[in-house]
Amino acid sequence: MTKYKGFLPLVVTGILIATLIHYSDGLAVMSVDFGSEYMKIAIVKPGVPMEIVLNKESSRKTRTIVAFRDGERHFSNMAHTTGIKFPQKAYWYLLNLVGKRFDDPHVELYRQRFPYYNIIKDEDRGTLLFQHDDETTYTPEELLAMVLENARDSAEAFAEQSIKDAVITVPAFFHQAERRALLTAADMIGLNVLQLMSDNAAVALNYGVFRRKNFNSTMQYYMFYDMGASSTVATIAGYHIVKIKEGTRLETNPQVVIKGVGFDRTLGGLEITVRLRDHLAKLFNDMKKTKTDVRTNQRSMAKLLKEADRVKHVLSANADHFAQVEGLLEEKDFRAKVTRAELEEMSADLFDRVAKPIEDALRTSEITMGEINEVILMGAGTRMPKIQDKIMEVVKRKELGKSINTDEAAALGAVYQAAYLGKGFKVKTFSVKEANLYPIVVDFEKHTKGDDGVEITRNVKRTLFGRMNPFPQKKVMTFNKHFEDFSFSVNYGDLDFLSEEEKKLIPSLNLTSVTLQGVKDAHDKHGKDAESKGVKAHFRMDESGVLSLDRVESVFEKLEVAEDKKDESTWSKLGTAIGGLFGGGEKEKSDQVETVEQSDESATNSTADNSTKTNSTSSKPDNSTNNSNSKEQSANNTPKDSTKSTEQVSDEEQKPDTEAPKEETQTEEKPNEEKKDDTKTEEKSEKKNKKKKNKSDKNDKKDNNGKTDEKNGKKDDKKDSKDDKNGSKEKNETKTEEEKKPKNVIYKEDIVATAVIKDLPELTGEKKNKSQKRLKELRKLDLEKVELEKAKNSLESYIFDMQDKMSQEDYMTCSTTEEQENMSKLFSESSDWLYETPEDTKKEEYKSKLKTLKDGMKDILIRFKEREERPKALDALFNMLNHSNYFLATIKNLSSLEDPVFTEIEITTLEKLVNETKTWRDENVAEQKKLKDNENPKLLVESIAYKIQALDREVKYLVNKAKTFKPKIKPKVTINDTKTGNNTKKEKSVNSTTEDTDTTPTTEKPPTQEEEPPVTESAEDIPVQDNTDTSNTDDTSEETQSKNIADEGDKPSELDDGTAESNTPRTDL
Repeated sequence: MTKYKGFLPLVVTGILIATLIHYSDGLAVMSVDFGSEYMKIAIVKPGVPMEIVLNKESSRKTRTIVAFRDGERHFSNMAHTTGIKFPQKAYWYLLNLVGKRFDDPHVELYRQRFPYYNIIKDEDRGTLLFQHDDETTYTPEELLAMVLENARDSAEAFAEQSIKDAVITVPAFFHQAERRALLTAADMIGLNVLQLMSDNAAVALNYGVFRRKNFNSTMQYYMFYDMGASSTVATIAGYHIVKIKEGTRLETNPQVVIKGVGFDRTLGGLEITVRLRDHLAKLFNDMKKTKTDVRTNQRSMAKLLKEADRVKHVLSANADHFAQVEGLLEEKDFRAKVTRAELEEMSADLFDRVAKPIEDALRTSEITMGEINEVILMGAGTRMPKIQDKIMEVVKRKELGKSINTDEAAALGAVYQAAYLGKGFKVKTFSVKEANLYPIVVDFEKHTKGDDGVEITRNVKRTLFGRMNPFPQKKVMTFNKHFEDFSFSVNYGDLDFLSEEEKKLIPSLNLTSVTLQGVKDAHDKHGKDAESKGVKAHFRMDESGVLSLDRVESVFEKLEVAEDKKDESTWSKLGTAIGGLFGGGEKEKSDQVETVEQSDESATNSTADNSTKTNSTSSKPDNSTNNSNSKEQSANNTPKDSTKSTEQVSDEEQKPDTEAPKEETQTEEKPNEEKKDDTKTEEKSEKKNKKKKNKSDKNDKKDNNGKTDEKNGKKDDKKDSKDDKNGSKEKNETKTEEEKKPKNVIYKEDIVATAVIKDLPELTGEKKNKSQKRLKELRKLDLEKVELEKAKNSLESYIFDMQDKMSQEDYMTCSTTEEQENMSKLFSESSDWLYETPEDTKKEEYKSKLKTLKDGMKDILIRFKEREERPKALDALFNMLNHSNYFLATIKNLSSLEDPVFTEIEITTLEKLVNETKTWRDENVAEQKKLKDNENPKLLVESIAYKIQALDREVKYLVNKAKTFKPKIKPKVTINDTKTGNNTKKEKSVNSTTEDTDTTPTTEKPPTQEEEPPVTESAEDIPVQDNTDTSNTDDTSEETQSKNIADEGDKPSELDDGTAESNTPRTDL
């Protein structure tokens, strides 16, 4: 086992390194800035911070389009090309259709813009379907999943590792159904969405990350105006420094808060492009080159749309430009001049809508234009000069901010958030608080009894998440006076801030219908001996802005006597002690639970402290007291800004008069308890005062009588000790009384909640499984296609390469005439087969053909390789032999030393190896010269490399030994000659016990300057006894010579032929 002692740490280190490398392979995260026309992809992986992904076309942005042709899928530019030739087979601008009903106004607008799609209704869900052919239909979620899968493939190819986690950007105005649909699309391909981030928040984050030092505790406001392909969003974001609780400590970090948002869903670059397309179609029809209306030809209209998009971009920097399309219709070309003035005239009504998003954002945020530091442009649509002029006119600024990359800012901000949310990266915290644009309320029925005893039912509506409430956030709604199973619904609130057209885009005002079961059973179980505190529903709006119901529980409160601490088990005491050691007491744990229940998910310290406190244990008593006075005090101390995020939402906000007496009885009980506490404290204070008076009286007596006897003093001490014992007994009695005092214990029972989505049914169950299966089959076909293309390309490139080489003189020299004829025939047959074989040929046949060609060329390629590389290998062997000979001669000269560095066996082994290598080289070189170039060689480069490796290994072993060699040190004794006054060195045996009478041993104290011998110029004047100086120099010279050997082993050309031994001292030491 000892011989492996040094090997085990290397093995363990290797395993750890391999594990870390394997672990780091899955750490990469990605972001997708999902736009209507283009998407930008960014990644973060170990060693690569925030990089934009290049797709297969080496472009930094990828079209969000998927096309089908001949059973194959195409993406990006290839799909766009397919869409021009076959418009009905390419699907894009899918983000405008996701989460929409069939009768949605946006769906109708999509049909008008792209009339060549066959869109049908999904009768089960009420959504739309694309009728691809007679048997195949696709949902928008399936097509989005394909585009996301292509984005992930591009990111994995760029990162060279698998990626599972992503942050996807969505428009800020997306409602619940649209967000859920996009999450469903990502789930179909197994992509874990860390967050659906609003694109305006991603841009604001990217802007703030690189300007962290510019922010302070004072809120600074910026406006981001984003005009994309299909929509426009104006956002007001506020930056400031806040204290955020991370774990157990408070850290000061910057935070961006979305204060106001205004948007227009249909104002974008696509609408301008469509209008320009229609203008070009009109110009072509007016030319009357054909009798056919160009609008009736789908392919011609697709060509005009592409040309209109190109001309629009050119006119952003030029006053006029020519639009031209070859073979537009019936082989007729089209060419017409378009000016910027014409484009602005046909889009005049669109430019008038530029100001509305800015006005809505200012109105929502309640911030004036003077408070905004800068207006920053975002999106490709803002590159139009007319758009910039309109924005400057509205905001009354002479300049607009253009300091960010309008194409990539959202993707980079989202990937920063992905790295923050991921598990494998540590980034600087930059908190992001997004805003909920659509208010959400809870509707339920409340049953009360009137004065005549008749039950009255009324509908109650309570706001759950108000407009512009920040998220992520959790809220708890309490339903009081509900003792039977009941139901409630979650709906959109007041949407009067939206226009009538925008209201039509909401699928349904009713989001979810929730039915509760188990309320009656819980009341029957605890209602007799406990007071009901209501049914609490825990809602959560997560980082993606999706609302969900986490759990529902029925809470009861009961007065009980606390258990005696003596009965506490040993294990529970030990657990409490250990928890205290790590700073986690019961109070801290309860605070953490309370914070999670009531406050923001990423709440600051202020919201955590002001949160309403409840204990979360299921069907277990809670011994913590429930003091109403403390609750009232904390509620009064809550800031106004945080009341929405910290207060519980209760259905008792407007209580009827019949419920008032019960509240009075509850509040009357607590002053009595306070009186009891006051009487106890008064009794304690009186006892303490009596003790103090007794002690002071005794001290006065001692002062008056002067000296007292020791006995009296002892008696007084005994009395004092007795009094102390009695006092401690009284304290213990009061403690036990306090422990036995009844306390409020809280019981919680889980309630079964069944939620049914009402706004837009999700793609779940069998339909979702069927879609996932179809996506897997399509991906499998894509991979098989890729493998087939690789096999074809490999065979074709090998044929061309080898045919070219066989025509070169060097390869012809290394092959026989027969081999040349056979390979030429084989290459011709393979080339003909490659171009004549049908398209459905399997990849195995291509691989078989390639293997046959490689086998025929194997010997020829080996001969050519050996012929080219053999001279270089022989030169390397010659140099290695020279190096070894020099080294061998050097170590032979050192073999006669008293303490040699190398043994005789080591020198003999090296000499034998050198001689054998020389003999082997000479014999094989002679045999190889007898062979022709077109015959298989006998002296291989690989064999020469083995010989070089053997010599190198042996020489390196001896060199390393010389580097670590340490000569033996002989013991020395310093003797002071008292007769001559000189210090001399003399060897002394370890076992010797006698000394000369004329010499006395020196002490360990170093000699002074007066005692030091004078420096002589001649070596003859220095007395030398018993050759002690000679032995010392020998030892020193051996050590230095061993080091020189190591140096000589590395540099053989610097060796000299002189001997290394010397009995004289080395002057260079």
